[in-house]
Formats: sequence, C-alpha cells, structure tokens
Amino acid sequence: MTDRAHAVLSGLAEIRSDLEDLYQDLHRHPELGLREHRTAKKASDALRDFGYEVVDGIGGTGLIGVLANGDGPTVMTRADMDALPVREQTGLPYASTVTLIGPDGTEQPVMHACGHDVHVTALIGCARLMAQAKDAWRGTFVALFQPSEENGAGAQAMIDDGLTAKAPRPDVVLAQHVLPYPAGYVGTRPGSFLSAADSLRITVHGRGAHASMPQAAVDPVVMAAMIVVRLQTIVSRELAATTPAVVTVGSIHAGSGPNVIPDSAVIQLNVRTYDDATRTQVLKAIERIVRTECEASGSPKAPEIEKTAAFPPTVNDEEATRRVAEAFAAHFGDDAHTIDLQTASEDMSELPQAFGAPFTYWGIGGIDADLYARAAKNGTIAQDIPVNHSPTFAPVIQPTLDTGVSAMTVAALAWFGS
Repeated sequence: MTDRAHAVLSGLAEIRSDLEDLYQDLHRHPELGLREHRTAKKASDALRDFGYEVVDGIGGTGLIGVLANGDGPTVMTRADMDALPVREQTGLPYASTVTLIGPDGTEQPVMHACGHDVHVTALIGCARLMAQAKDAWRGTFVALFQPSEENGAGAQAMIDDGLTAKAPRPDVVLAQHVLPYPAGYVGTRPGSFLSAADSLRITVHGRGAHASMPQAAVDPVVMAAMIVVRLQTIVSRELAATTPAVVTVGSIHAGSGPNVIPDSAVIQLNVRTYDDATRTQVLKAIERIVRTECEASGSPKAPEIEKTAAFPPTVNDEEATRRVAEAFAAHFGDDAHTIDLQTASEDMSELPQAFGAPFTYWGIGGIDADLYARAAKNGTIAQDIPVNHSPTFAPVIQPTLDTGVSAMTVAALAWFGS
C-alpha cells in the first residue's frame, strides 16, 4: 500500500459500522429506475455532510458531489442506484419486502438483485474518506450517482440534462460492479470488458383462421418457430468461432386459444456483442432472416422490427486500466486479477464519452469465499453460486464493502498527486 493510500484508508475502520448500516438500509429500501428519490437523498445528504458541493436532480434523480482540493487532475467516480422488479428470496434479516407500482400499472416486488446498493455504499464510503484525508492528495474528486442503469436510460438522461455543463470535465472516469466472484477479489480488464446489448421486438403477420382449416391461414406461429430456429445459426454459422456473441429469444407470444390460428406473433430477443462490426453483422442477419422467412411463408404484411433497448459495449481505456491494475496489485496483492470477458451490459460508458474522457470499469467479488471455493472444487459454480439478477443474489457484507471502498479509493489516488 502506498503512503497516500494508507493515509486515506486508515479511516476505514472508523466508518465501517456506519457503512454496513447504510448498506442494509439501502438493501431494505430498493427503488426502481428514475424513482430513486430516497437513495439519491441519502447520497446527497451524505456528500453535503462531508463538505462536497452537490448538484441534485440531474436527469431526474441523478446527482454529483464535487470536492475541489487544490491543483491537480479531476477524477470522476460513478455508482448506479436502481434496483430490479424481483421478489427477494435470500432470507436475510434485512431482505427487501418492498413492492412498487411498475410502468404497466401493476404492483411489483422490488429488490437490489444486482448489487447497486453495494456500489452506492462503497462510493459514499470513498467520498467520506477522501474528504477526511485532504492532506494526502491534490485535485478534484467527483462522486456521481446515476439513476436507471438497468433500463439503459440513466446515463443519457443525465447527459441530456446538461451533465457536462454541471460537472467539471474529468481526466478519467472510474466505476466498478459487484459480481459473482469471491468476496475480496478485484478484477481489471483492458479493452473489451462488457458486451453491447440490443433488445428487439419482432412482430410477424399471418392470416388467422380456424385451427381445423389451416389451408385458409398463413400461420404466424409456424413462421415464428422457423425464425427462432434459424436465428440460432447466426452465431454458430455466420461468425468465426473466435468471435463471442449471444442471440437469445426470451419471449414468443401468439394466439389466445388452442383452436384458433392467430393473425400475428411477437418475438422478443436479446443480442450481446463486443464490437461495432459484429454488432452490425448480427443485427443485419436477424433482419435478413426475419424478412426472408416471412416472405417464404407468404406473409401478407412485412414484419415489424423494433429496437426496444440498447446498451453500448464497455471498452476500457488501455492506459487507464494499466494504471489502476498496477495500483490494485500494490494494494490487494494476490486478490488483484485480470477478469474474464463478461456478457453483462452497462450504460456507464456514455458518461465519459460525453466528456471525451478515458475510463476504466472493473469488477469486485461479493460471494462468500468458502462457498465459492467449495463450488469450484465440486465443479458446481453455475449451480451453487447466485448470479446478478437472481432473487437469491446477496453479496456478503464483508469483505465486500471494504473491498469496494478500498478499490475506488486506491483507483482514484492513482491519479492524484500528494
């Protein structure tokens, strides 16, 4: 550990209990995207108490806290705040029992099933330590709390609301995510890290008829089935074996009864790719297959292909990642790793791109280390280790929080002079 890191992190023991209480409070009170009012107020109040200049309500519930501390670089750190419409099944004493009215007007259970409560707590902890140890560094530290990452809307909402005019331009943007790795683990990766994600809703049109008279119909169910099968050949037959990509059909809906051939079918699918060329190739292949299968089936109307969500690929800056990786190696020792390519997706990269700044995004572990070791020994990680978005995903409080606070602090200090 460097002297500066030691000076800043020496205060962690004193605030650890406060951070653990904050984490459990956030976990009990999850909020859906663009409705993170309570969470944002917690972050805003904390930053003001620490002496930060705070700008609230950016893009709805987003906010920044700025701590200017002399001449030096500007480092922006980011945490996402939103939860998911998932019913918690962890059995923890601080489990969420919250229900909220969703966009469709129905009541939905809500849970921090992706660890954003860890991210918020860790950044608040880092912000507090940086404010308490201003003699150890020089520059400007910016803490950004982003809404609605799960919907891919929050980063752009902050940008559209004038983020680049409300925050100082950063020299680097830093972010992290808790993942199903052993707690205490930190993992960096230069270049491609998280995939791009595109969600599509495809409506194919047929001609309805009685189930006993298929000759009078153009069956959209068969049409949809043929499309689903053919889509599986994009990755297996149109991409090189060394090019990672995923095409998943998550939903098919058609008809309302067994004895009626409907007049349309709706297919919803998700695509994961890691570079723009592959992304373009796969999306064009989907459109080609859909249109051709509809034509081959005699569809009376062209299909409708609608993109319902899109996340950019997360491609870490090589130099920024190298600097953070070296700082992590010095601080965490054997717990610092190079992490695998991940198929999850994020909108965080839109923030640094809006400023024209480099960024690096890394992973920390949140799974009980003994549980993970047993699963690894038995070859049952996929079966025994809950992953993000699972109703049983719940990072162990420690050392996850200590790791998250330390990682963000050490990474920021890699830019600041003394």
